[in-house]
Amino acid sequence: MKKTRWLTLVGAGLVIAGFLFGYGRYQDERLAAELTADLSDLNQRFASSTETLDGEVKILKDSIIAADERNVSLAEALKAEQAKTSAVKENLDQIVSTVGTLQKLSKTDPELLQKYSKTFFLNEHYAPERLIEIESLYLADKNRPQQLHASVWPFLEKLLSAAAADKADLKIVSGYRSFDTQSALKTNYRMIYGPGTANQFSADQGYSEHQLGTTVDFSTLVLAAGVNGFEKTAAYDWLNKNAYRYGFIISYPKTNTYYQFEPWHWRFVGIALATRLHDENKFFYDLDQRVIDEYLVKIFD
Repeated sequence: MKKTRWLTLVGAGLVIAGFLFGYGRYQDERLAAELTADLSDLNQRFASSTETLDGEVKILKDSIIAADERNVSLAEALKAEQAKTSAVKENLDQIVSTVGTLQKLSKTDPELLQKYSKTFFLNEHYAPERLIEIESLYLADKNRPQQLHASVWPFLEKLLSAAAADKADLKIVSGYRSFDTQSALKTNYRMIYGPGTANQFSADQGYSEHQLGTTVDFSTLVLAAGVNGFEKTAAYDWLNKNAYRYGFIISYPKTNTYYQFEPWHWRFVGIALATRLHDENKFFYDLDQRVIDEYLVKIFD
């Protein structure tokens, strides 16, 4: 009896165990199926999302390429416009410069750089637009007032100050001379020395650089306002080395064909032209008038 009950219990346990095992396996298979279905769904969604993302990435790349192409086109267009603007500005600057030059020339006496020694004639009515009295401090003879072109004076004053600083004894004997003054002076020279001799060292009226108001004759106190022997002085040596720095040149050197050597006679032609003549070891009357005229616009620079 007891054996039968035990077998019954064992059989029942096996049935229950088999049921539980089968149910567990069923649950596992069902869960696995659900997970497989979910994974498949996720894979499909991921594939769809990836495809969508790839499409969007392609659209973005295409947009970037198109934007780059537009930027390149815009950069080229900007560069072209900048080139046009630069060209226009350059042309405008040239026009402004030309206008400025013309305005400057219109206010500059065209006679100032002409070759007046036996070449061009300066009429009897000509006079510089403005003359000033040279300070008596710089005159060889304080009892004989001298005048000078007003625009030349600042340059001459600097020259005289520099000479004084270097202990060079420079004084002015003669400055501006009118047509009538030159005529009277030449008449007097003819009477004293004769026409032939007078013509060797004195210009006729209308041909004198002094009438321009830009020319001075130098001397020293030692020479008592005379000019003979000036070429042997330290003052003359100083002028030869430094006068060009202030725009002055010697008009009639030893090699000139107009008059005798006049070491005392110095003409203002502007720093630019005077520097060129000095650097090239040339003299004013060596240059063609057309070359000289190019310096008129900057004569007072």
